[in-house]
Amino acid sequence: MKYKLLGRSGLKVSELCLGTMGFGTEGGWGADRATSFDILDTYADAGGNFLDTANIYKLGTSEKIIGDYLGMHDRDHFVVATKYTLKDNVTNPNASGNNRKNMMRSVEESLKRLKTDFIDVLYLHIWDDITPIDEVLRGLDDLIRQGKVNYAAISDTPAWVVAKGNTLAELMGWSQFIALQVEYSLIQRTPERELIPMARHYGMTVTPWAPLAGGALTGKYLRGENGRVKPESNRRDSNSERITREVMAIAEELHVEPAHVALAWMMQQNFSCIPIVGATKVDQLKQNIKTVDVVLNDEQKKRLDDISRIPLGFPGDFFKEDAVRNNSFGGFYDKVEKRY
Repeated sequence: MKYKLLGRSGLKVSELCLGTMGFGTEGGWGADRATSFDILDTYADAGGNFLDTANIYKLGTSEKIIGDYLGMHDRDHFVVATKYTLKDNVTNPNASGNNRKNMMRSVEESLKRLKTDFIDVLYLHIWDDITPIDEVLRGLDDLIRQGKVNYAAISDTPAWVVAKGNTLAELMGWSQFIALQVEYSLIQRTPERELIPMARHYGMTVTPWAPLAGGALTGKYLRGENGRVKPESNRRDSNSERITREVMAIAEELHVEPAHVALAWMMQQNFSCIPIVGATKVDQLKQNIKTVDVVLNDEQKKRLDDISRIPLGFPGDFFKEDAVRNNSFGGFYDKVEKRY
């Protein structure tokens, strides 16, 4: 694998991030400890160093497995990203949410499970819509100054909140968010309306979860295979089927798997993008890693763009109108460099 810089930082991470939400067998599915170790070995052998987990994944088992693995290998080789926000008990009203108390408590518990002195990247997991963003940024900056966290990141949060946070952090001299984690795929392109333009403006790397839309883009549902995605989901409706068939057609042209095409489309976007690929089996990961050798040509990218395109709404589509561009640029739109 090659390496990319994570956002506006000097942190070097592999071009595919390993999602570990399935490390553990709680809930009746997932990879046991031995299989998880095999997956981590396969990923590391391919040059991977970027691990994604969270305090709540498999009730903490995911972090514990990673901690056990790190204890047997070079901790500093790996970039470990975890998250705080989601509940780990239901008896304490401050054992969930974005508040500073939960942040500090969650980080201490994650450090114990990970058996490490520091977290490389700490994400706010989901915006709770009640905690002031300055409370979040100040707390993250304090953790960074204490050496318990190296970088701040944010997930599943409105664009205006992230923008306010990074602007405030820049003004106050606090650490800014360097990565944005959102659901993004050929089937879920709504982040292109506000979130991705915002991330591009601030130099943040986008780390999409569900880049294969819960497996829909692999074509397995069209082949009649069962999965955990409900039939009525937007990942399995007529539109997703139409998109998936185009993905499968291009995969046949390139003699690769549909998953490779869907991931390659994402990796070849005009913004910094590192997909999170989850795996509960070694073979799944081996297949996904082959994506790094897949290159889509301009015609194939256009076919995927066109078939999955969504309306941007106002003001995104308004800005694209010829009359608006002519009035805003005086006829020079195609002759002016676009910064963002």
